[in-house]
Amino acid sequence: MATAAAASSAADARKRIRDILGGSAGNLVEWYDWYAYSVLTIYFAPVFFPKEDPTAQLLSAAAIFAVGFLMRPIGAWMMGIYSDRYGRKSGLTLSVALMAGGALLIAAAPTYAMAGAIAPTILVVARMLQGLSVGGEYGASATYISEKAMRNRRAFWASFQYITLIGGQLLALAVVVLLQALMPESELQQWGWRIAFGVGAILAFAVYFLRARLGETESFKRQSKDRAPSTISHLWRSHPREFLIVAAISGGGSAAFYAYTTYMQKFLVNTSGFSKPTATMIMTIALIVFMLIQPWWGMAADRWGRKPMLYIFGFGGTLVSVPIYSAISGATEPMTALALVLVPLVLLGAYTSISGLIKAELFPAHIRTLGVALPYAVGNTLFGGTAEYVALWFKQAGVESGFYWYLSAVIGMAAIGFVMLPETKTNSQILEE
Repeated sequence: MATAAAASSAADARKRIRDILGGSAGNLVEWYDWYAYSVLTIYFAPVFFPKEDPTAQLLSAAAIFAVGFLMRPIGAWMMGIYSDRYGRKSGLTLSVALMAGGALLIAAAPTYAMAGAIAPTILVVARMLQGLSVGGEYGASATYISEKAMRNRRAFWASFQYITLIGGQLLALAVVVLLQALMPESELQQWGWRIAFGVGAILAFAVYFLRARLGETESFKRQSKDRAPSTISHLWRSHPREFLIVAAISGGGSAAFYAYTTYMQKFLVNTSGFSKPTATMIMTIALIVFMLIQPWWGMAADRWGRKPMLYIFGFGGTLVSVPIYSAISGATEPMTALALVLVPLVLLGAYTSISGLIKAELFPAHIRTLGVALPYAVGNTLFGGTAEYVALWFKQAGVESGFYWYLSAVIGMAAIGFVMLPETKTNSQILEE
C-alpha cells in the first residue's frame, strides 16, 4: 500500500511538472511575439513613420506599443472571466491563438510607402490583438502555474513564469542578433524585421496544439457548480483592497521591468551612444543573468516568505533608480554599462520571480484568474506600457533625468503596496496541495 501510494505521488508530481513546463513553454512564445515589436522598433519605425527625427520615429512606434497595453485590461477582463468559467487551459489556448494572429498580421503589414496611413493602422490592429492576448495570458499563466505547483515549492515553480517571459525576450534579442549578422542594416530595416514576426507566428501556432494537451488544475476542477460568478462587479465588491494593492504593485513592478529591459536597449543607443549591435549584446547578457536568478529568488521566497523578497525590490529599486540611470547615461565602456544595468535587474528579480504567485494566492479559485489579470493589467497599462513613452517624452523635452525620478516614485508606490500585502506564504487562498 505504502509503495503504491508513493508511486502514485511521484507520478502526480511528474505530471504536474510536465504541465508547468508545458504551460511555461507557451508563455515563452507569447512573450517572444510581444517583445519582438519593442526589440525591432529601431529598425521598422522609419518604414512606418517616415520622419527625419529618430526620437520622433521611436515616439510614434512607442505610442502604438502603448496601444497594445490599453487593450490588456480588456483582454484581462474577457479572458479572466473565460478562464474562471471554462478552465485555465482554455484561457491559455485562446490567448496564444490571438497572439499568432497578431504576429502574422505584423509580418505581412504593408509599409507607409506602399499603403500610406493604412500601414500604421494595420500595425495598431495587430498590437490590439496582441494586447488582448497578453492581457489574458498573464492571469491564466500565473494562475495555472501557481495552482499546479506543490505547496512547499510553489514560489520556485512560479518563478518559471518569468524565466520563460524573459526567455521570450531573449529569443527576440537572439533573432535580432542573428539577423544583424546575416544581412546588411539597410535590408534589415527594409524587410528583414518581418522574418522575426513570421517566426513568432509559426511558433505560436505550434504552441496552440501543445497547450490543448495540458491537464486542467485541481483548483478549477474541485469548484462547486453553484460557485459565485467571476465578474468585475463581484471582484470589486468582494476584494476591493486586494484589487488596489495588485494594481499598485503591478504598476511599479511593470514600470521597472520595462524601464530596465525593453527601454534600456534604446537608452543605450539614444542616450549613452552605443551602437545598436553593442546595445543589443549588453542587454542580451544582462537578460540571461536576470533569467537565471529567478529560481534562486523563488527558492528564497519558499524558505523565508514572500514579503522580504518584495521589500528588497520595492525599497532597493526606489533608492537606486536615479543614480543608476544617471551613471548609465555617461557610460562609455560596454562592461561598465552591463554592470550598472545588472544592479536594478538583480533587485527586480526578487519581485518578478514571485509576482504572479503573490497575486494568485490572494484570490479564491472561482475568481482567481480575473483577480490576477485585471488589476495587473490596469497597473501595467498605466505605468508599464507608458514607461517607454514617458522616458522618450522627457528626453525630447530636454529633461531626460526627469524620467529617473518618475521611475523611482512609481517603484515607491509599489513598495507601499508591498507593506500592505499579507504574507501569502502562510495565508494563501490556494487550498490544494
